[in-house]
Amino acid sequence: MTDQVEIEIDGGVALLTLNNPPLNLATLASTRQLNGALDQLAADPALLVLVIRGAGERAFSAGSDISEFPAYLAAGDVVEKKLRYENETLVKLDGFPKPTIAALNGLAYGGGLELAVCCDLIVADETAKLSLPEIKLGVFPGSGGTLRVTRRIGTARAKEMMFLGEPITAAQALDWGLINRVAGRGGAVEGAMALARELAERPNVALQACKQAIDQSFELTEDAAIEQILSLMERTFASDDGREGVRAFFAKEDPKFKHR
Repeated sequence: MTDQVEIEIDGGVALLTLNNPPLNLATLASTRQLNGALDQLAADPALLVLVIRGAGERAFSAGSDISEFPAYLAAGDVVEKKLRYENETLVKLDGFPKPTIAALNGLAYGGGLELAVCCDLIVADETAKLSLPEIKLGVFPGSGGTLRVTRRIGTARAKEMMFLGEPITAAQALDWGLINRVAGRGGAVEGAMALARELAERPNVALQACKQAIDQSFELTEDAAIEQILSLMERTFASDDGREGVRAFFAKEDPKFKHR
C-alpha cells in the first residue's frame, strides 16, 4: 500500500503508517486505503502483530479533514458519505484477529483517538495529547468513540472528555486507563515495536483466542461467554503451540512456539 497508508512487515510484525502529514488527517481516500490494508493484513497468515503510527512528529492523527465537512451538511449525507464507511473500517480494526498496538506521537484528536482505541494496546509519547473535541464543532464523536472510549475509562470520565472537548495528557490518559504505557519523548513507536516483538514471540493462536474472549465479554451473557471460552480453549489446547507449551514445561525448557 502507498500514498496515505504505508505498510512495512518484518519478523511477523506489520508497521502501518498513517501517511498524511503533518497532522495525518483522515480523509475519504485514507479511510479507503486503511480499509483495504486491514483486509490485506488480516489475510496474511505470517502476520503476528500489527502496530499503527502516524507519520512525522506532530500527530498520530488529528482526526477528520474538516475541509471535507461542507459536503456532508445536507440531512443524511454525513452518514452515507462518511460515517457509515468510516465505522465499518474501524470495526475491522477493532475486530482484527491478531494483536494490535497504537503508537501515539503528538496529537491523537477526534477520529484519530477513535482509531487508536480500536487497538488492543496503546503506547503514547509522554508529550502526546488526547482529545475528543467534536462538541466544539457542534457535533459529537461519531466513529465509535462514545462506545470504545467509554468502555476503557467509564461513563464519568468519558462524558468529561466528550462534553468539554479538552485535551488530556499522556500521564492523565494512563491514570484513567485510556492507554497502556507512556514512553519517553519520541519513543512511542520504539516502545510499541518492542512490545510487538515481545507479543510476536508468544503463542499467536492463544493470543487470538484470548483477544476474542475478552472482546466478546461485552457482548455475551455469562453462560454464552463460558461456552465460547470452552470452545476457544479446545482449539488452543489442540494447537501446535498448546502442545509445545506443555512439553516445554515438563522439560524445563523455554517453549519454541510455531505461532499457528
